[in-house]
Amino acid sequence: MRQALCHVTLFVKRLVRVVARPMKRDHGRGGLTVTPYRGYGSHREAFLTGRVFRQSPLARMLPRRGFLRDLADVVRRIARRGLAGASVEIRLADSHVTVTTNPDGYFDAHLPLSPHLPRDTAWHQADLRVTADHEAPVCATADVYIPAPETDLLVISDIDDTVMYTGVAHKLGMLYRLFIEKPHRRTAFPGVASLYQALHRGADDRGERPILYVSRGPWAIYEVLETFFQLNRIPVGPILFLREWGLSLRHPWPRRAEDHKQKLISRMLALFEGVPCILIGDSGQHDPEVYTRIVKAYPDRVQAIYIRRVDRRPDRERAIQRLRDQIRHTRCDLVLATDSVRMAEHAHAHGFISAHGVEAVRRDVTGSDDDVA
Repeated sequence: MRQALCHVTLFVKRLVRVVARPMKRDHGRGGLTVTPYRGYGSHREAFLTGRVFRQSPLARMLPRRGFLRDLADVVRRIARRGLAGASVEIRLADSHVTVTTNPDGYFDAHLPLSPHLPRDTAWHQADLRVTADHEAPVCATADVYIPAPETDLLVISDIDDTVMYTGVAHKLGMLYRLFIEKPHRRTAFPGVASLYQALHRGADDRGERPILYVSRGPWAIYEVLETFFQLNRIPVGPILFLREWGLSLRHPWPRRAEDHKQKLISRMLALFEGVPCILIGDSGQHDPEVYTRIVKAYPDRVQAIYIRRVDRRPDRERAIQRLRDQIRHTRCDLVLATDSVRMAEHAHAHGFISAHGVEAVRRDVTGSDDDVA
């Protein structure tokens, strides 16, 4: 009983610390603040998203650090509101653009790039300056991922039930495994880190392919997912959420996730014009259907669809088989796999990853099985 209570206490403290982390940027002063998310783009254009808030200050009598301070920051995070009409100036190398936040405080910037952007690095830093009426300006920086022009493959992956065991429908279970259980039992599927590292490096083990992640979750869990990726050694990329869950009278229901996912993938294929891609998802939701529609729309672009089997219902298996038959005439294989090894073996056979990469996946999955045993 005492051990269980200690685990719960540790879970609560760590969870509170993570939820409070975005509030630390203002050092308790409150006022105007901006939270930029990782951007992405090509050498022609870049996209950057973020949110501007007005936050309340912390009382001076609170300690500078510790659980009480974290708890107060959590309350501030819950109470803060997005600031509409703020001006966000963004500069990246010689390019700049100014956008205005929407009624919920979000901004979505499209930045045409100059030809002078350095091409010897994939990660670039954008400078942001935010101004609003009756507020002192605030500045921030954001990482922007722009792959080399000669990149040979784009990887687009779902997150929920594809990379991690449970998605936003089971947030408490996800958070418990993320912050309490030991690293080898956290929520990533066995072999996922090695598989995505191999796809990132490519067949010669020297590449830096772009990996773009999508989720059904809201922007509010961005920091939690960042921590998850770091803890599980999964290659970091822009995390592109499908929907903002804030409801309003004009939009009383969130947009259907599958519709938004298809639109987002089409946008990525247009951005990385001519670059083939791999799509990774799971059998539990609508990924096979969405990805099949993408193949039909772009029959020469999608090289493979990897679907993690999380639903063993016979009718679901038959439905996925019918989808596989619908795209059999294209160059795309739809692979339904129970583990990461099957995906890695297919990727190696088709020249997407190296022999070293597939062996690393096998070792990770075998080691996970030994731990469970």
